[in-house]
Order: sequence, then structure tokens, then C-alpha cells
Amino acid sequence: MNSSVRVAKRAIDVLSSSVGIALTLPLYPVIAAAIYAESPGPIFYKQRRAGMLIGTEVRDGIAYPRFVEFEMRKFRSMRVDAEKLTGPVLAQENDPRITKVGRFLRKSRLDELPQLFNVLLGEMSLVGPRPERPELLVNLAMAIPFFEERMRDVKPGVTGLAQVSLGYTGRAAPDSEVAAFEATLTNPFELDEAEGAEADDMRMKLLFDLAYAASLESLSAYLPLELKIIFRTPLVMILGAGR
Repeated sequence: MNSSVRVAKRAIDVLSSSVGIALTLPLYPVIAAAIYAESPGPIFYKQRRAGMLIGTEVRDGIAYPRFVEFEMRKFRSMRVDAEKLTGPVLAQENDPRITKVGRFLRKSRLDELPQLFNVLLGEMSLVGPRPERPELLVNLAMAIPFFEERMRDVKPGVTGLAQVSLGYTGRAAPDSEVAAFEATLTNPFELDEAEGAEADDMRMKLLFDLAYAASLESLSAYLPLELKIIFRTPLVMILGAGR
């Protein structure tokens, strides 16, 4: 990352997270009451997530990517026992584990508000690739070429180019430009057994994440894109869909 970009990005993170926390704190009691009324239990959900790529480690002769790990905070949008039987899995469209209130929070992105504290602490950035769970990310990195490169010298973000361009899970909108290439990108060899694979949406996200990472090499490329993503995020929250 360009040094001037690094300074500008951290300044934007501190300013935006401070203002964002001050403006959204009044919503916390309302959201908390709605979550508890439908599904009694913890209001916040804390989970280990993978941040920047910091190298590799060799296990059994295989090189695995290593990431900085941190504890990410969100408003709880699933049942308390959501992963009791399944273990860690990627969230799916129309996931039955999500509560009614949680579905609204996810669609409006309000479940992400506590992550502004992660940004203020420097664990995340306002804009960047979405942080994945370490146990899932290693498998994705092994299945998708260069998937780990999206996090090289880049902190994960609350919002990002993929988030404002695609749906919550990474699905391209039917009328978007990239949708015309979705089949080629996700299943290039047209294998029936590969259709609908969990990694498909992640491949779509990877394209946008790598494009964002490339912009960090120049302040003139970074700043317009950063501001565009920041100003598009409230619109995505209001409409309830990434576009």
C-alpha cells in the first residue's frame, strides 16, 4: 500500500468511525430490544475473524496462508444455537438460522454497526474486503486461486467495493454488467456437479476485492473510489441490497 494512501485511509477511518458511532448509538437500545424480544439471549455476537495476510506456514508439507486474527463484533442476527449442529458454515441466501429481526438487520446492514468500534481500534478499516472466519478462509484460499491475496497489506472492512456492488452473500444482481459473465467466472468448465458451489459467490467477491486492492497503490486512484464506496453504502443500507 502506498504510504500516502495508508495515512489518508487511517485518517478517514478514525474520523468516520467516530462520527458514525456518535450518530448511531441512539439506535442501539432499539435494535437490542428487537433482537431480545424475538430471540432471548446475547445482543451482540463476537466472532474470531481473519484480517491481513501476514505470510504462510507449512503443515504436513503444504503451505497455508496466515492471517492476523481479531474479534469482530456484530448485532446477533441468528438463533443462539445457530451452529450447534452444523459447525462453522458460510451464511446462505434465505438462511433458516436467521431470525426475522436478523433478516432485517442484515438486509439493511444495521447488524454491522458495532464494527465501527473495530475500525476505531484499528482492527478493521471502514472500507475493505469482508473478513472471513479463519477456519473457513483457509479452505477457501486452497479452493480459489489467489483468494488470500485480497487481504495482502489490506485490513478487512465494514463496507467495500464488493459489498456495494453485489448482494449480501456475493450474488450479482440479474441486471448488472458482471452478471453476464457469472457462469464463466464461477463454473468455467461447465461441470454440472460444480453448479451452486459455496465458493461461487466468493469468486465473484474476489474480483471486486482485488480491484479495490489495486487502487491502494496510488492516492489519485484510491481516494475517488474510497469516497464513492462510502457514499454508496448508505444507499445500499436503505435499499437493502448490494448493487
